[in-house]
Amino acid sequence: MKPYSAHIGYLYSELPFAERIGAAAKDGFTAIEHPEPFDLPAYEMRVRLDDAGLSFSQLSSGMGDVARGEKGIAALRGREAEFRTAFLRAVEYAHEVGCRFVHPMAGVPSGGLLDACETYHANLGWAIEACYGSGVAVLLEAITAPGYHLASLTEAVALHDRFGQRFKILFDTYHAAVLHIDAVKWIDKHADRIGHVHIADHPRRHQPGTGTIDFPEILQSLDRSGYRGAIGFEYQPTASTHESIGFLKTWRHEAEPAARSSIHSGAVS
Repeated sequence: MKPYSAHIGYLYSELPFAERIGAAAKDGFTAIEHPEPFDLPAYEMRVRLDDAGLSFSQLSSGMGDVARGEKGIAALRGREAEFRTAFLRAVEYAHEVGCRFVHPMAGVPSGGLLDACETYHANLGWAIEACYGSGVAVLLEAITAPGYHLASLTEAVALHDRFGQRFKILFDTYHAAVLHIDAVKWIDKHADRIGHVHIADHPRRHQPGTGTIDFPEILQSLDRSGYRGAIGFEYQPTASTHESIGFLKTWRHEAEPAARSSIHSGAVS
């Protein structure tokens, strides 16, 4: 069964940050993720993860001034030194807690498109090299927020090819729906590019079952593709987090027969 990862920025926000880890474990998650976990020292995070039996699936670097709407700084000219310092810090933290991916968020550039592209490509190339030998890899996500530099999956695929497929793409069901992308067809075509998946319904980014997305079809597509990475839950609960995850029992129940069938047929799940 694939790891189910709780995004503890969205989920369990009713609890103090450190307590969200144990709460996720109690609800059956096997991993957590958060863009900026750095206020909790890496050694303490690792102890809490080990105590809860969880792994850490992905984090971000260089968010910038969130209050000003930056959403990252990788594409912001003049912030290169800040980007590199933040990225190295994130890679070190990821390595210490056993996290596989760091997402250098592109941000919302205020200058020209050419400057943003040149800056982003240079920073991305540097980040890929900086990860070499660390056990940590770069992860990129197309985000549909207004003005965000990497705003389409087409651009993400083009970058993936440009850099020799030396990073992975985070596929987010909500952003795909905003972009009017057929998630199943995209996964079937590009599964080898995916390193992480985010689950949230559309149009309100709430839990599965509150919107228009056919999640059973998406899960079946991921299974067909041989995807082995984590499935992250990055949605806004309509009630408490615990009350919002009833769908997980159904998903697990449906996954178990498929897993047994794969084992009996000699397939690797």
